Amino acid sequence: VQLQASGGGLVQAGDSLTLSCAASGRTFSGYAKGWFRQPPGKEREFVAAINFSGRGTSYADSMKGRFTISRDNAKNTVNLQMNSLKPEDTAVYYCAARARGMTTTDAMTEYDFWGQGTQVTVSS
Repeated sequence: VQLQASGGGLVQAGDSLTLSCAASGRTFSGYAKGWFRQPPGKEREFVAAINFSGRGTSYADSMKGRFTISRDNAKNTVNLQMNSLKPEDTAVYYCAARARGMTTTDAMTEYDFWGQGTQVTVSS
């Protein structure tokens, strides 16, 4: 079972970036999924989550209106569209899948599978 995050890179403030997370080894269509991030020197924090159907989403307050999470169950992927990026968005971004529930949650302990992380760096 693997989650592979990709799409990170170096961008300028105000730019957009889309992260993608592909699952392999099993189908995650019945699992809620989430994105978390860990800024340098800080703890990992919640970014966004999406329920099993894709019709329910939740976001951290600082990401509302700028980030959009979506999923394609046929492709076993979840994406994070990030707009109007700020230097404070610089972090390693991780995708996660929740085997124990189909609804969204911001609690890291509720997620059972984690990707390896992809670096996003936003320059000012």
